[in-house]
Amino acid sequence: MKKQLKIVVLAKQVPDTRNVGKDAMTAEGTVNRAALPAIFNPEDLNALEQALYIKDLCEGSTVHILTMGPPRASEIIRDAMFRGADGGYLLTDRKFAGADTLATSYALSRALLKIQPDIIVAGRQAIDGDTAQVGPQVAEKLGLPQVTYAEEIVSIDDKQVVIKRRLEHGTEVVSAPLPMVMTVNASAPECRPQNAKRIMKYKYAMTPSERAAAGDSQYARIAAAKDYLEIFEWSVADVDADDNQLGLLGSPTKVKKIENIVFQAKEAKKLTGCDADINGLMVELIANHTIG
Repeated sequence: MKKQLKIVVLAKQVPDTRNVGKDAMTAEGTVNRAALPAIFNPEDLNALEQALYIKDLCEGSTVHILTMGPPRASEIIRDAMFRGADGGYLLTDRKFAGADTLATSYALSRALLKIQPDIIVAGRQAIDGDTAQVGPQVAEKLGLPQVTYAEEIVSIDDKQVVIKRRLEHGTEVVSAPLPMVMTVNASAPECRPQNAKRIMKYKYAMTPSERAAAGDSQYARIAAAKDYLEIFEWSVADVDADDNQLGLLGSPTKVKKIENIVFQAKEAKKLTGCDADINGLMVELIANHTIG
């Protein structure tokens, strides 16, 4: 019988970068999240699927989401619960705000020290930063082995996990001892859809702050009466973090300049397949240094 594993997925609620406008950045050079629709970071969904696959292989294992963000970030924890996760932890505190990858990985590592998971799974990168740094930084801070660019779980037992990685010019198969950190590519399997029965079971899952905001409503009473509907909500004090390593104060990365670049179509030309049109186009592209 395989070991029952405690699996944590690092996930992020991100602004939908397909809808970036002039108000997308603040004056301090951070993302203005209030101005953009919020979604579950795409590669974190690939990571969730890998975690749920391991849970399927190892009976009795659990999958929890760990996310850092404003109170509304609990939405992605519920989304994950609808897909198969068992619960989640929300790190939310004004002191976390404005964090770069270094401050983010520090905050997450403090929470993970408290949770003590066997496997930590994360998406390769978030679409609002594209750095691919947080997963590896968490592994370094915790002193754990890491496998990046994971695409497939080949096998797993009580001591190690064997993983296929997607590299630039092919793949390789590696093994890592438990506990470990794994970051997952978009080329990994897509996450399973939300399950109707799980939606009915977990739709009232709430953080303590959400229950307080709901007052004495029926929803709040249902959430308070059932332990499995509690989404843990942790502040800086709850994870015993150093304020100097959090948020803007703990972020050495600074954005100096933001520019909005808008591409506009100026002129359209219709070409036939005749030699004269093709030759003319080639001459024009060479002349303006598009090619050549």
